[in-house]
Order: sequence, then structure tokens, then C-alpha cells
Amino acid sequence: MIRVVWVALNTFVATVLMGPVLIVAGLLRVKSPALYDWGGREWSRWILKVSGTPVIVEGRENIDPDSPQILVGNHQSWYDVFALAGNVGKRFHFVAKKELERVPIFGPAWKAAGHISIDRSDQARAIASLEKAGDQLREEKSAVVIFPEGTRSEGDDLLPFKKGAFMLALHAGVPVVPFGIAGTRRVLPKGGWRIRKGPIILRFGE
Repeated sequence: MIRVVWVALNTFVATVLMGPVLIVAGLLRVKSPALYDWGGREWSRWILKVSGTPVIVEGRENIDPDSPQILVGNHQSWYDVFALAGNVGKRFHFVAKKELERVPIFGPAWKAAGHISIDRSDQARAIASLEKAGDQLREEKSAVVIFPEGTRSEGDDLLPFKKGAFMLALHAGVPVVPFGIAGTRRVLPKGGWRIRKGPIILRFGE
């Protein structure tokens, strides 16, 4: 219980300190990718550190800093997001449901940083968002991170994959890099509230 309160307090402080900087930069249309990357990376590393969840990264050589890539992997916990954001090692954007934009402070900061929201209730808008992601990939030579299951899984089996990541790969002509995350379900399972410390393993494949 003490760890839960400690992590919640630190998450609030980190969000209040870093979120407004990114929001204001976005409103002023500050074109500084390094600023937005710094905000997301350090916010995530802050949460990982206070949670007692070090990330062991394997296959880092498969992340090419000079080429666009689509990173596709499993999704077990909110800690998947923190592990990736703190350790991808190049400019990247998450693709996630549009509802995240409504979260106070976090939502506007997410949008200002250039992450991509998908309106899953509107197919035309969803396709337009994926086309925008393809344009960003080619222009920035960055990465897009997609969880093709669409939601967090509750067990060890993968949920059926949605096709958006693979449509994007074909449309943009960009390679897919698979990744696997282990340990995050133990840290914070779907629907859980208790945070357990322990290592997270993040593996990038070829």
C-alpha cells in the first residue's frame, strides 16, 4: 500500500512538473522534437524508478535510429508503456485510443508530443490517423509503437491481432520490428491496483 501511494504521488508530481511544459510548447508550436522526447522519456523513467521496476533491454541493435520502423508487441500492463517510452532510444510515437486525450494534463501533453490517437468508433477517421502516422514515419525517420491486441491481455495468451499496424506497414513501406515485454503483469495486472517491484524485460526482435 505504501508503494502505491508513493508511486501515485510521484506520478502526480512528475505530470504537474513536465506536462505543462509540453502543453505550452505545443500551443506555441515549438518545433523541438528533443523537448517532447525528453518529457516522455524522463516522465516514464521517473515512474519506473520510484516503482522499483528496472528495465532490462535486449536486442537494442534492432532499433535503427536512421530509418522509419513500426514497433509491434504484446500488451499486459500500463507498465509496458513506461518501459517502452523510457527505452526505445529514438524518436517515436505511440498509437492508442482517442480516449487518452481526455485525461487532464496528460492528454494535452500526449497530443502536443505528437502521439497518434485513433477513433475506433469511426473507421474513416481511424484510417486517416494511420495515414498521418505513415507520413510522420517517413518524414522523421522515427518509429511508431502499436499494441496490435488493442487492449491489455489478462493471461499469458495473446489476444487476436487487429490489422492496423500491418496496414500501416504496407501503406508506408516500412518494416515491422516485433518486441516482447515480460514482467509487467506481475508489476501491475489489468484491473489491479497494487504495484509490485521487480525487473521488466523488453526484447526487440529482428
